[in-house]
Amino acid sequence: MGRPVELADNDVSPAFTGRLITSAGSASAVWHLPDEAPVSILYNGNSFAVMMLTPQDIEDFAVGFSITEGIADAATDLEDVRLAEVADGYIVNIKVDAAKLERAEGRRRTLTGRSGCGLCGAQSLDAVMKPMRNVKSAQPEAGAVLAALHGLKLRQPMNALNKSTHAAAFCAMDGSIQLVREDIGRHNALDKLAGALARQGIEASTGFIVLSSRFSVEMAQKAAAIGAGFVASVSAPSALALRLAHRAGLTVACQAQGALMVFDRTGTAG
Repeated sequence: MGRPVELADNDVSPAFTGRLITSAGSASAVWHLPDEAPVSILYNGNSFAVMMLTPQDIEDFAVGFSITEGIADAATDLEDVRLAEVADGYIVNIKVDAAKLERAEGRRRTLTGRSGCGLCGAQSLDAVMKPMRNVKSAQPEAGAVLAALHGLKLRQPMNALNKSTHAAAFCAMDGSIQLVREDIGRHNALDKLAGALARQGIEASTGFIVLSSRFSVEMAQKAAAIGAGFVASVSAPSALALRLAHRAGLTVACQAQGALMVFDRTGTAG
């Protein structure tokens, strides 16, 4: 459908000028803002969704989205992924066996998927609350998780420019960060990471995932879909996301003022 699209960092974090105002006065300033663009996802030439995302690592996103939406189990299930830049955004045409596509028909989006919500436009409540894959819970040491959460701040070059993008990272059990993907949407960042892991043949269960964002329902679903057993986030999870994660066997943790809160899978307190 088109040649691969390569983007420089300044293409996804364009600069804008303004006035920085403080109690001491004001001065000219240059601020980098995260870009977002509509990406139309087609399967076998038919429209499935239009997602808003930062236009970088789009091929990783396409593969990860296909896996977390239940269309593919692995990158090898996708026969071809073609990316093209068009006047208003990007088109990704993915060739996949029709039988696999039927499994996710209820997940087809009738609205644009906003950068802030991975469930926007799903056609039914059943599609939103789809059954989750059972995973084997990984148990890294708390020190390794805290080190990864701290290290994530240093591994976000896009966010260092624009102060707005989220990141999802895959870490070895010792806390060393192996892969990072960024996007203006937290769920898009996780989809990109999922795609990068699949394309490189890395099993999510061999390590753990850290997120720069809140752990929400769609993050629980996506993490379970790729077999992750432990996810740590900067912000606390929602109650529903935690319950869904626990049903799937997924352990959830969050940063807590220099400590690590690891949530039990035994229910609520009291």
